[in-house]
Amino acid sequence: MKKRMKELSEKERIATLDALYTAAGTVRGRAAMKLFLRDLLTESERIMLGRRILIARLLLQDETADEIRKRTGAGYATIERIRRWLKDQLPGYETAIAAMEEEFGRRDFKKKYATSMLFRFKRRYPLHFLLFPEPK
Repeated sequence: MKKRMKELSEKERIATLDALYTAAGTVRGRAAMKLFLRDLLTESERIMLGRRILIARLLLQDETADEIRKRTGAGYATIERIRRWLKDQLPGYETAIAAMEEEFGRRDFKKKYATSMLFRFKRRYPLHFLLFPEPK
C-alpha cells in the first residue's frame, strides 16, 4: 500500500532516509553506483538529478541564469531553486561538485597521457624539456 510522505511519522521518515543514505554510502566505485542508481531510480529521475548537479556546477562557476537556461533548457524557477539550495543548505552540492571536478581532471589527464607520446616523455624527462624546449 502506498504511503504519502505526510502520512509517515518522524521515526519512519528518519528510518527510511537512514536506509537510503546507508545503502548509498556502502556503494563503492563509479560502476557500482551506476548500477545502484539504475536499479533505484527511473531514467527520468536520474536525468533530473543529473541536470540539477550540472546546473549547480554552472552556478558555482558564476554562470548567469540566462546562460544556464540557454545551455540546459532548464526553467528560471529550477535554476533559482538550486541557487537557493547552494546558498542555504549545508555544503552537499559544493562537496560533490568539487569531487566531480577532481575526477574530471583525472580523466582528462589519463586521456592526455594515453594519447600523447610527447606528454609521456615530458612527464618522464621534465628536465630535458627545460633545456630543449619544444620546436614551434
